[in-house]
Amino acid sequence: MPDDFAPIDLVVVPCLSDNYAFLVHNRDNGETALIDAPEAGPIKGVLKAKGWTLTDILITHHHPDHIDGVAKLREGTRVIGAARDAHRLPDLDKQVADGDSLTICGVDCHVMDVSGHTNGHIAYHMPEPELAFTADSLMALGCGRLFEGTAEQMWESLQKLRALPEDTIICSGHEYTEGNAKFALSIDPDNSDLIFRYEGIKAARAAGRPTVPSALDDEKRTNPFLRADDPILKAAIGMADASDVHVFAEIRARKDKF
Repeated sequence: MPDDFAPIDLVVVPCLSDNYAFLVHNRDNGETALIDAPEAGPIKGVLKAKGWTLTDILITHHHPDHIDGVAKLREGTRVIGAARDAHRLPDLDKQVADGDSLTICGVDCHVMDVSGHTNGHIAYHMPEPELAFTADSLMALGCGRLFEGTAEQMWESLQKLRALPEDTIICSGHEYTEGNAKFALSIDPDNSDLIFRYEGIKAARAAGRPTVPSALDDEKRTNPFLRADDPILKAAIGMADASDVHVFAEIRARKDKF
């Protein structure tokens, strides 16, 4: 994050086998927010090591690997999630919907409906620290499977996220990047930006470093799921004359079988 936003710290917390949770901390007021809670142990460990007290838990969607740690972490916190999904989320202290604005850790936070992976999936965008918590919607070099929603929904959601400022840092929910990169190269082998990024990803994983978060600018140039309207990619997969959403659906279907 830019130095202009120095009071805000971001910590990436690996959980389970390949999940990530995120802690946002304001050094000026001491508030700490958690985005998604795959499991409590690693998150409690970071909080203890940092000397931070959790004040808010923001939930993106209902899947167990994003909410199973909430019960053990929620004491003294405000739990926030989608009103549309409240019936299958942990008890919410605040229900939110697309377009709502919150103050989290002393900064503005905007709620975005990004349904597709699930119906009711939301993302949280903090413009000042230039962070977007996208969980299983927009992912590093990928997007979530369409478990509940449609290709039309997911393509619309990805276009909304793609329209965020280019300096936005995308905080997604899983360490899937190396596999996503291999798939991306299978349909976009001549993309020099993608080739360069893949080398960095391989080096990071070999060293045990996370590849999340990622820069939106990099995603726009290398993530095939954000480029379903790109004539170059359309031609590369033999769909030059197809609609954008049909191209997106084809890319998603190929990834499901990859």
